[in-house]
Amino acid sequence: MNARTVDEATWQFAQEMIMMQWSPEQISGHADIPPTNLRLVEDKSPETVYQRVYANKQAGGLLWKNLRCQKKHKKRYGKIDRRGMIPNRLSIEDRPAIVETRSRIGDWEADTVIGKNHRQAIVSIVERKSGFTLIRKVERKTALAVSQAMIGLLKPHQKKVHTITSDNGREFAGHEEIASRLKADFYFAHPYSSWERGTNENTNGLIRQYFPKNRDFTTITQQEIDIAMERLNNRPRKRLGYKTPNQVFFKSGVALQT
Repeated sequence: MNARTVDEATWQFAQEMIMMQWSPEQISGHADIPPTNLRLVEDKSPETVYQRVYANKQAGGLLWKNLRCQKKHKKRYGKIDRRGMIPNRLSIEDRPAIVETRSRIGDWEADTVIGKNHRQAIVSIVERKSGFTLIRKVERKTALAVSQAMIGLLKPHQKKVHTITSDNGREFAGHEEIASRLKADFYFAHPYSSWERGTNENTNGLIRQYFPKNRDFTTITQQEIDIAMERLNNRPRKRLGYKTPNQVFFKSGVALQT
């Protein structure tokens, strides 16, 4: 196997990103990678990253289980073990058509916002019709921590939780527990299809106004989380006829004061 121009320090960086479920394409093209790390691939092709990952697999390593797209390597390396995937997932294709219409309150999208150096994260959940947003910081982006955060955030609004849709990140592996505790249905978007969770993607951009990519999330206080959530939910939105998410979600005639 020809693993071109990959020094050990750079390969260590790549391994850390793969463990965070970054794709080889994201590792090769990510704008925030220091220039020295661009040596990872001589021609900036993700293929070299794939080569190193599958060499690791042949040596008994488990990096390959973090690859979200493995079909293209199926013929070259034989049958792929699917045990690393999230079990019992419901596809967005099975989601009720009413969710797409935004005609009711109770359909949510979920994601995580990552801090500097991938230390800690913010769980973000947004209701599709109103834009009502709930956020909570987690010490680690594990399935357990994310599940507990989501249940804690949504439980007070359980009567207004019909569906939840997330991406395929391993942090949502606890989807069955979340669905059971909230008596809701949990769906997964197609891989690399962020537009299927457009409300959440746009909301994450708003969250970044308060917690930018270069912010060390270990320094974020609960007060900051509360202030950001309050401001997001009391900001008039054009698509809501300049009502606030709070007004639409709670069907209130008066916006809460920030």
